[in-house]
Amino acid sequence: MTQALQARAIHALWRWLAHCRPTATWKLAGVLARGLYALSRRERHVTRRNLEVAFPDDNVDTRRQRVKSSLRHSTATMLELGFAWLGEPKRVEASIVDVHGRELLDDARAENRGVIVLAPHFGNWEVLNFWLSSHFPFTAMYEPPKMTQLDPVIRNGRERMGAELVPTNPRGVAALLKALKRAEAVGILPDQEPDWGSGVFADFFGRPAYTATLLPKLVARTQARVVTGVARRRAGGDGFEIHFLAADERVYAPEEATSAAGVNACVESAVALDPVQYQWEYKRWKKTEQEARHEPDHRRYRLYTKR
Repeated sequence: MTQALQARAIHALWRWLAHCRPTATWKLAGVLARGLYALSRRERHVTRRNLEVAFPDDNVDTRRQRVKSSLRHSTATMLELGFAWLGEPKRVEASIVDVHGRELLDDARAENRGVIVLAPHFGNWEVLNFWLSSHFPFTAMYEPPKMTQLDPVIRNGRERMGAELVPTNPRGVAALLKALKRAEAVGILPDQEPDWGSGVFADFFGRPAYTATLLPKLVARTQARVVTGVARRRAGGDGFEIHFLAADERVYAPEEATSAAGVNACVESAVALDPVQYQWEYKRWKKTEQEARHEPDHRRYRLYTKR
């Protein structure tokens, strides 16, 4: 099947899923996740290894159950993309049953301060984007998908409630700065491994993880408030609850290593809401300090150093 045909098939699937209730999607995710656990050695292995690092005291049965639950939640997130991007806005809004900690955003805007929302890969971050862009002027970085035919679908889905998407380059960083200076909200993925030269190592669940250093630069230039935001899936897939959590105070430190440690602590606090809703299938500890010592000198170049 050509890439164009694959893209059309995926788009058709999303259009169908846009009409499904979250509970129905959750049930379908359960069926598909059982097959994924049985047949996909890569996903099962990476999830298990990551959970071994994060929860070393788990016994074999507990860890196995966490792996299965994590795969189901990750599958549900992928199936819910059609709902979040193409579903009737009133239905998506109605699926958000409660919002906790909204005052953290409202207070910052009342003080004429921008808000940096750290949005880890937890629950359904596309539902979080929907809610944020529905209620606040909101800007986020966006990198087009490898399947370019899906770019208009994804872009329109993320922008349809008013979000502004900017590129993952210095021009995009400049747009984030301008939005923060207008006392608006911006979104940052705090748990995506950056390219060499754009991060530092900081502990994440007790193990060094290469962590982006964009945040302290944004804070230093804007005095923005930092919060962690997630859309947690309710039991049985019965909708979502938005949670905004106060950031670890270390995120405001000018030292990159200290700020990065604070960022990872923020992600850990979000994970604690329901550990199996975190995307453990991602190789968060892929880069190592040993590899860093052997990287060529050009890795020291930092994309976001311009002041």
